[in-house]
Amino acid sequence: MKHDEYTLPGLHVIDRYVEVPLDWRNAESNEKILVFFREVCHPAKRNDRLPLLVFLQGGPGGKSPRPTKDDPVWLSEAIKQYRVILPDQRGTGRSARITAATMEKMSDPETGANYLSHFDAHAVVADLEYIRKTVYQDVTWETLGQSYGGFLTLTYLSHAPEGLAKCYIAGGLPSLSPDAGEVYRRTYRRVARKMEAYYARYPSDSETLDDIADHIRANQPRLPNGDILTVRRFQTLGLLLGMGDGPEKLHWLIEEAFTSEKKEALNRHFLNEVMTLTGLDENPLFAALHEHIYATPDAEYAWAAEREREHHHEFSQEHRPLYLTGEMIYPWMFEEISALKPFRDGVHALAGKRLTKPFYDRERLAHNSVPVAAAIYFDDMYVDAGLSVETAEVVDNLAYWMTNEFEHDGLRQDPKVFKKLVSLLEDC
Repeated sequence: MKHDEYTLPGLHVIDRYVEVPLDWRNAESNEKILVFFREVCHPAKRNDRLPLLVFLQGGPGGKSPRPTKDDPVWLSEAIKQYRVILPDQRGTGRSARITAATMEKMSDPETGANYLSHFDAHAVVADLEYIRKTVYQDVTWETLGQSYGGFLTLTYLSHAPEGLAKCYIAGGLPSLSPDAGEVYRRTYRRVARKMEAYYARYPSDSETLDDIADHIRANQPRLPNGDILTVRRFQTLGLLLGMGDGPEKLHWLIEEAFTSEKKEALNRHFLNEVMTLTGLDENPLFAALHEHIYATPDAEYAWAAEREREHHHEFSQEHRPLYLTGEMIYPWMFEEISALKPFRDGVHALAGKRLTKPFYDRERLAHNSVPVAAAIYFDDMYVDAGLSVETAEVVDNLAYWMTNEFEHDGLRQDPKVFKKLVSLLEDC
């Protein structure tokens, strides 16, 4: 298909599309979507034959990075030896992006759930295999998975390992027996520790967060888009705390929350930032599919984060000091957040579904022959390090590096992470 080709400072870029079936289980169907991917290399190497490295973005629901010369930091290292493929996973970015308008067209909850199910890890891997075989002449390639990209990597290794030469994973080794309840039992405890560390760093922020919560509870302020700001929506700002600079971003945000020292009204700029940070306009698929990544043929997840929250009273809206929540998606979000409201019926129907085929094949992974290197972040707020180690110990041919030097976004923060992963497999 037609593609665009151009050169940026330090990068040569080719933008491409391929047409693929919406439903890979019924590949002969007439319903197709376009999947977008971007090919990036060093300008001086644009005509060289280079090994391919495919970046698997975090999420679910995250589009690939829009690169500049020095952002993301790992890319400047990767293009020294690779031609890097940056796909927008289906349903994100320029790949048939799912929006509120998409879901408004669904005729009933079951139709919406079925549509969303076409955007899971199995479909992403099928898209990548199609690209590899048709655009890149069936060459084996390497992958770099960030966060959910690590989940995708294990799905790839489980169902199409013949396409892979090596795999690198940063902060994304999932449990191979993905009991969603256990995942959230562990992550709630991790979020609580992040809150304690945050208050230790910024003691006065305890009073500030309590004052904001009390103001929201008493006044039900509206965000600029018309949504009513609730305490529980405000609490979802805790998602920031798992990133390297997240505590600082939160601190600088709330220090200007009120228009004056009297704390009688919230600053409009603050409300706009809260709307953007909690509104999920950019990636609603993150919310729609988030718990689905823990689904299995044997069990439905059915709002595990909501159920588990009832056992962690420090995260209640009334608790003081206020504790923010983390990477959890709740059913009420599809009632309160305007970008998510059209997803409500489809997501509820999806929550009751079981997978027809598991994301991971434990037997195949136990006999895996593809070299894998993984970074496990000891203090990771999103992906439990204990579960990651359990997986690392049972996947054959996997080397891992445990570190407490970085938070979940270490790959994006420091080129050392990518260099370390590559070094683990230098002799493979």
